[in-house]
Amino acid sequence: MASKLGKLLTEQRNPNSMNLDSASIREILEIINREDQVIALRVAEQMDDITQATQLVDQAFQNEGRLIYVGAGTSGRLGVLDASEIPPTYNASPERVQGFIAGGDTALRTAVEGAEDFPEDGRKLIDSLDVSDKDVVMGIATSGVTPYVLGSLERGRELGASTVFFTCADRSHIDIDVDVLISVPVGPEVITGSTRMKSGTATKLVLNMITTTAMVKRGKVYENLMVDLKATNIKLEDRARRIVSTITSCSYEEATDLLAKSNNYVKVALVMQKSNASAEESRLYLDRFDGNVRLAVDELEKTQTQD
Repeated sequence: MASKLGKLLTEQRNPNSMNLDSASIREILEIINREDQVIALRVAEQMDDITQATQLVDQAFQNEGRLIYVGAGTSGRLGVLDASEIPPTYNASPERVQGFIAGGDTALRTAVEGAEDFPEDGRKLIDSLDVSDKDVVMGIATSGVTPYVLGSLERGRELGASTVFFTCADRSHIDIDVDVLISVPVGPEVITGSTRMKSGTATKLVLNMITTTAMVKRGKVYENLMVDLKATNIKLEDRARRIVSTITSCSYEEATDLLAKSNNYVKVALVMQKSNASAEESRLYLDRFDGNVRLAVDELEKTQTQD
């Protein structure tokens, strides 16, 4: 087993950092920075696979399904992080994107040695979540061999879920049946085997891309502003007024009045202002178009023109 693990891309030595221990602070920082500059380019090369994965997630969300991240170590922590940021950022249910790490929540702060070594634990996790064909199970294992992650993917596939595997290993070394394989081989780490570095950065980039795009397609964003917001405190009330004012070019005071009529829902206020519809009619059209402001406004304007 040791010889096989030693052949993993993430375990190879980086020729550009062989003298790291004798370098100055500035030199170490420059080495790290130069290596980091390759990451976005490697991610860009996998855009077809990232697109396919995001399409699966979008389809799951349309059907009230979930995106379930499963990982270990840094990979698991990044999955949990991405999942935890979705509800406050997009006013989405915490059930929609969920993250799980081998060893449970304790492993978020303290390494739980050996927790990743048991594929049966990954399978048990998926069973405990009542995974179905509505869901997407996304395994994250930069090495490509984490048993806990592979077990969760296998069980998810057996239950009919769509499956996505993210790794920083070369795809030719991956032997698991999934719907989409995202392989971002960023090359050897500056410090051999320290996958919290380039591999972790690549993971964060890809997870951000997938969930951000899926949230945009679910109508959580209009133009490039987070509009799925209900103003429930002073800070959010101010943000909501500024968003409405910015998008519609109305005054801050007019935005305040629109939000009062819309029960402090930004989307409803936007549709009201852009289409001259009532709050009730705006809500109906937003429901009809799954919360998409642009589609609701376009359809209301068409209806008004025909009338």
